[in-house]
Amino acid sequence: GKRKIHYLFEDGKEMAEEYDVKTGQLVSRKWREKSTLGGSGNWQVEVGEPASPLLGALESELIKESSSNPVFMRKDTLTSFQWRIRNLPYPKEVYSVSVEKEQRCCVVRTTNKKYYKKFPIPDLDRYQLPLDAAALSFTHANNTLIITYKKPKEILAAEEELQKELKKIKAANSGDGDCTTQ
Repeated sequence: GKRKIHYLFEDGKEMAEEYDVKTGQLVSRKWREKSTLGGSGNWQVEVGEPASPLLGALESELIKESSSNPVFMRKDTLTSFQWRIRNLPYPKEVYSVSVEKEQRCCVVRTTNKKYYKKFPIPDLDRYQLPLDAAALSFTHANNTLIITYKKPKEILAAEEELQKELKKIKAANSGDGDCTTQ
């Protein structure tokens, strides 16, 4: 049900994207750069569920953060960028979401000073588009703050063009490659 596309850029960066096959919607996007010694670095999640820390037999011996801490993640829709912050129990009136044009980021504040978060919109930075406070909105339900930023028409057009290109690409299924094991 997912289609994964892996990009290798000339500057050594890698990007992996996963799309839902039925809707064509972006499910996850991860970036990786070469480490200082030339090896592969860790994946940085830009869109989708954040990578879970090491889970395994030693889980009981590891120190891990509380499950009640706020969890910040990005999950886009076809027409907007969307961020979800789980485990925020305060009513909607407590939150303030604004745009900092000089720093090119969005800011979430609470009037009770219990939560503060600054986050950029990398897609707008890549296309060198200005941030628009009118495109930003938020709602709160089920202890989750949902922040929505309506995608500009330039990004919508670019994503539509990208979807056309991705439909032309044939999938490299396991077993179809010309590599043989010895």
